[in-house]
Amino acid sequence: MVRFENVGLRYGLGPEVLQDVSFSLGPGSFHFLVGASGAGKSSLLRLMYMALKPSRGLINIFGRDIATTSRHDLPALRRRVGVVFQEFRLMRHLSAFDNVALPLRVAGTRKSEIQHNVEELLSWVGLRDHMNARPPTLSGGQQQRLAIARAVIARPKLLLADEPTGNVDDQMAMRLMHLFEELNKLGTTIVIATHNETLVKRLGHPVLRLEEGRLNIQPGKAA
Repeated sequence: MVRFENVGLRYGLGPEVLQDVSFSLGPGSFHFLVGASGAGKSSLLRLMYMALKPSRGLINIFGRDIATTSRHDLPALRRRVGVVFQEFRLMRHLSAFDNVALPLRVAGTRKSEIQHNVEELLSWVGLRDHMNARPPTLSGGQQQRLAIARAVIARPKLLLADEPTGNVDDQMAMRLMHLFEELNKLGTTIVIATHNETLVKRLGHPVLRLEEGRLNIQPGKAA
């Protein structure tokens, strides 16, 4: 699903923020990505989302070498990836319902199916009573949940989430993690960047740990 070989990344002429990063993620795997602020977590997620190209090394996503994939083909690959950004990136002029429905409409899903699936998911994340609200009228935590709902609605092959529980309480955090785990059971490969070490230990999934730009892999409880 995802393979990195000796990947390095630098911005401009600065020092490398990622150094010799190598790992593989199999289909249906679930990993946490942890590390101190500035360790390179967001940069690593951007590489996996194909928003950046590495300074060196090989990145293979869905069996495609990103370095040799044309700009024309990249959007189709990205549509197979769900992303929860720290800054949410919601469409401010659309309602909560239409924000979540957008990936399904792009995919050509039937209107009746969109209605049912979006309403069900908004209920799950506690936003059923805010379906017609626009993002600027929602709290930070509500926007966070809306961004997560949009990212998972189309059951992406790969889900990347950058601090998805950062603006919600512990109870909602566990509810959202349960949503991610249910999606994982359906076959989605998941990578969640988080500072919440308590959450990481509680759920016991394998950990990708970044320290000063270098990656260490720690097995989960099941291993």
